[in-house]
Amino acid sequence: MTEFVKIEKGLGPDGRIAVVRFDRGDGINALSPEAMRQLTDAARSFEDDAETSVVVLTGGAKSFSAGFDLKDPEGRSRQTMDLGSLRQHLKLGPRLTRAWQDMEQITIGAIEGFCVGGGVALAVALDFRVMARDAHMRVPEIGLGMNMSWQSVPRMLHLIGPARTKQAVILADQRISAAEAYEWRLVEEVADPGKAFDAAMALAAKVAAQPPLSVAMTKLTVNRLAHALDDLAGHMDLDQFALASMTEDHREGVAAFLERRKPRFKGR
Repeated sequence: MTEFVKIEKGLGPDGRIAVVRFDRGDGINALSPEAMRQLTDAARSFEDDAETSVVVLTGGAKSFSAGFDLKDPEGRSRQTMDLGSLRQHLKLGPRLTRAWQDMEQITIGAIEGFCVGGGVALAVALDFRVMARDAHMRVPEIGLGMNMSWQSVPRMLHLIGPARTKQAVILADQRISAAEAYEWRLVEEVADPGKAFDAAMALAAKVAAQPPLSVAMTKLTVNRLAHALDDLAGHMDLDQFALASMTEDHREGVAAFLERRKPRFKGR
């Protein structure tokens, strides 16, 4: 099995920073089901780690992630699954983002290049995001005849409000520049090109210098208050995704993407 994720611990002040590198080495960094499992396992590996206060998640030099891998054989097998099997397989995404959101450590994303779809869903599950000035985000799911799932809509709503969330999600072809992402409060810091990781590590060092127990308890309090109603808002997005994946528009959206042409949606 190919390892897509590497973990390095014991960095920074008193060795309290860890780095998780997700890099498939192809400049795209798509989230195949196997990559999603490895990233979920990486987050869960910190559950009993009292020595790490901050985790920096970074992608490749050219991309944070292109989102779900539509060309992966396991991912494409969803097209022939019955509803029960499909619902089970669709839990991979929410499980991934929940694992990163629920980490006791402070999490910081370092974003270079592009961050698309599922990459955005993962990024907004983190505590902070640092983005290179020449990077961009995009949420293409609706343009593929799907809905934005993985319980990311409530998280985006907390960060940027209802109108910007609708703008980011519904206008599927719109690229969100680093400057726009910062203005919208989708990211907390913009760095020079190629320096997002360095800026994320500098922020991590500031956090790691704080009392670890107080930091962890404060994060827990803020998250519990901020996300108290998220399950009410997000519990249906898995089933909405399953239903949307059975529409003609979804098949057309994916076909158009793979064939590099403009889709023709019919509302059915």
